[in-house]
Amino acid sequence: MARKVFVLGEIRDQFLRNVSFEALAAGKIISEGGEVVAGLIGENVGTLANDMIYYGADRVVIVEDEKLKYYSPDGYSQAVMAIIDSEKPDAIIFGHTALGKDLSPKIAAKLNAGLISDATAVEIVGGNVVFTRPIYSGKAFEKKIITDGIIFATVRPNNIPPLEKNESRSGEVASISVEIKDLRTIVREVVQNAAEGVDLSEAKVIVAGGRGVKSAEGFEPLKELASVLGGAVGASRGACDANYCDYSLQIGQTGKVVTPDLYIACGISGAIQHLAGMSNSKVIVAINKDPEANIFNVADYGIVGDLFEVVPMLTEEFKKLKIHSS
Repeated sequence: MARKVFVLGEIRDQFLRNVSFEALAAGKIISEGGEVVAGLIGENVGTLANDMIYYGADRVVIVEDEKLKYYSPDGYSQAVMAIIDSEKPDAIIFGHTALGKDLSPKIAAKLNAGLISDATAVEIVGGNVVFTRPIYSGKAFEKKIITDGIIFATVRPNNIPPLEKNESRSGEVASISVEIKDLRTIVREVVQNAAEGVDLSEAKVIVAGGRGVKSAEGFEPLKELASVLGGAVGASRGACDANYCDYSLQIGQTGKVVTPDLYIACGISGAIQHLAGMSNSKVIVAINKDPEANIFNVADYGIVGDLFEVVPMLTEEFKKLKIHSS
């Protein structure tokens, strides 16, 4: 059954986030040969439209306004609803990001629609669109379908592979005018923590530290290893509570949920709250002095040793591999 699918592209610092392309791939599966319409919202975002087409969108609808320069639920919901009212899609896909988690329930309520959040896979089974999502902090998975009305879901970053970029694809790019009004909140300025390296939520490699890192300076070897691997640095709540690093790096039930290709846990005991945020990583390597640490129960590879000895050794070996491969 061919469907029209609306996919919201997410923009950060004038660049499309990878989850936008992953959402397009999900949209392609759901469309079953129908049309995938991408939406871009912001200020001066038209230059990004072609990338959405290259990654699978058939058309792109743009809503631009200076009031949309920064995300606000009121402003973005007005823009999104204008696109939905114009396109009347059969399905809607957002990324399961901070923006997507905030905006999707608001849109679902306006549409009186069900919402499947944090999907890690999508497939067509017997004519139904079936979403897989984790429950119980990732200990189990459930499959869900929407039985009535519009299909609406958010997809977790790093789980649905994007389509191959095809710069020969072409599609219509159109702008619609929306009066953004009655904003209850206005963002005047965004002050960000100084970001180092790769976006944690979309990183393919994460090197994370726990209380075993012992200090803020103890994160330096982890940062060097992450840099060599082209990855990001994360942390357990214990490390954040001890002021070793900023809470923006926290991974776990009360922090970010990540699913990188490689997760290297350094000095992390493996509390259940932390495992909830990273146990679905594709390959987990644990480094800990305590051979009984719970982190080894979920690790694919374990190294019992002092992280301040092991991590620099790994860094040097990876440097050698990069030199030989180049």
